[in-house]
Amino acid sequence: MAVDGDPVLDVLVVGAGPTGLALAAQLRRYGVRFRVVDRRLDRARESRALAVQPRTLEVLAAVGVADEMVECGNRAVRLRMHFGGRGDRSVPVRLFDIGIEDTAYPFLLFLSQAETERILNGHLARGGVRVERGTELVGLADGEDAVTCTVRDRDGREERVRARYVVGCDGAHSTVRKAVGIPFEGAAYPQTFVLADLEADGIEPGWVHTYLSPRGMLLFFPLGAPATWRLLAMRPASDRVPVERPVTLPEVQQLADVYTAGRVRLRDPVWMTDFRLHNRGARHYRAGRVFLAGDAAHIHSPAGGQGMNTGIQDAVNLGWKLALVTTGPGSEELLDTYETERLPVGRAVLRFTDRAFTIGTSTNPLVRFARTRLAPFLVPLALRAKAGRAYGFRTVSQLGVRYRGSAASAEGSRPPRHGPRPGDRLPDAPVSIDGDAATLHDALAAPGYHLLLCGPAPAWPTGPPTELADRHPGWVTVHRLRRDRGPGDLHDADGLALRRLGLRGPEAAHYLVRPDGHIGYGCAGTDLTGLTAYLTRWLPGTPP
Repeated sequence: MAVDGDPVLDVLVVGAGPTGLALAAQLRRYGVRFRVVDRRLDRARESRALAVQPRTLEVLAAVGVADEMVECGNRAVRLRMHFGGRGDRSVPVRLFDIGIEDTAYPFLLFLSQAETERILNGHLARGGVRVERGTELVGLADGEDAVTCTVRDRDGREERVRARYVVGCDGAHSTVRKAVGIPFEGAAYPQTFVLADLEADGIEPGWVHTYLSPRGMLLFFPLGAPATWRLLAMRPASDRVPVERPVTLPEVQQLADVYTAGRVRLRDPVWMTDFRLHNRGARHYRAGRVFLAGDAAHIHSPAGGQGMNTGIQDAVNLGWKLALVTTGPGSEELLDTYETERLPVGRAVLRFTDRAFTIGTSTNPLVRFARTRLAPFLVPLALRAKAGRAYGFRTVSQLGVRYRGSAASAEGSRPPRHGPRPGDRLPDAPVSIDGDAATLHDALAAPGYHLLLCGPAPAWPTGPPTELADRHPGWVTVHRLRRDRGPGDLHDADGLALRRLGLRGPEAAHYLVRPDGHIGYGCAGTDLTGLTAYLTRWLPGTPP
């Protein structure tokens, strides 16, 4: 057992799923003193979550793992919706092919959670971070200046760990959440589902196949490994089986026959299980020095591929704030913005997934009629509306997540009339730096804040911006985005990046971009008075 004289950690991360690993990767970038513990002896080997959204790839690109994820995943997946009947009426749907250009990742990436965890684990290992597996949190007491935790390793040895902050990334049955008494509100859905990784004959490879029927739906996702397909199917209401009972291939085949009219044959299962889905959210994401992220804060149906992605973005939002407070000049008030920014996002995801799940599974006669009789005619018409598809893309891809109501999102005395507002994600665009091709996101990927000075060179003398950055050395980097070329500047030859910021002609404006890629402060013109006040509020300390 450790004694009170042991050094105090900055952060203890409890849980090493995708959320905990993404948080660890973020903390490592800033040199935070942290440990990661997980009661599981090994990382996930099953597929579990499959979809990686564009915004998740953007935030993980800054960490340095997005390219490997894209290389290992499937970005060309299409959806085919089958509406039952002997004729197997189906509608093909291209996913995200709607000309969205302000991201380097305009696609839904299919990559198993097992692969995502493998890539993040490898990244951390190369950086000298060891995940302490088989180590369980068994006690937690929040104090005035630190949290005292008791952890137990696989051999039963206990250790007392003191940390300034603790983050529970330990899933739906979170020990951390229970220890601090945060209610987990919601309920389980009444349906039972079958999940299986297996081989299937009779369906076109490379597509997601959705079979809709009066009784619910069945889905096949192209997986690749450890099997070609992931099957997800709803059992009939009359099929009251205990979820602990082993699932057999003949019963899954019988279930598939009902949905596919016997056209698909299943074989060679890697694993199969019954499970129940829940829709629950934590009432708060913070209690004193303890935070919740990922499934510890919200669980819901897999509709829309939101779960793992929302958790990773929880981690990124919290990670840089913890880093600036523990190792830099950040105000502790920054930590208050985690719940105000992420809890509304979590609740919106719960609502969205609940509605989508209800449409796909409800046995209400009207919903069943719409799902099986109207959908074959309405879906093709809806897909022709590009504006509607673009809105859907922004929602599902999480590129539309914004924090406009946050205290950390502020407009200057002259807010820009067009373009993104403080709290919005910074749109990406191609630029060049000293003749080398780059993107706006790449140029602003280094840790810390980035001050983006927009407009022609005469509008921005060197002195004031440099002096402002010098007051926060290592935490604020200055960039000049302009149409004309200059040494070290972000050269926007055709003005595309400026137009995406709502700027045309010789207009000048400045934006402070947060470490998570969202705009913290924006103002038209060149008066930096408001920006100075903003930085004084959020970075009041002197960096070590």
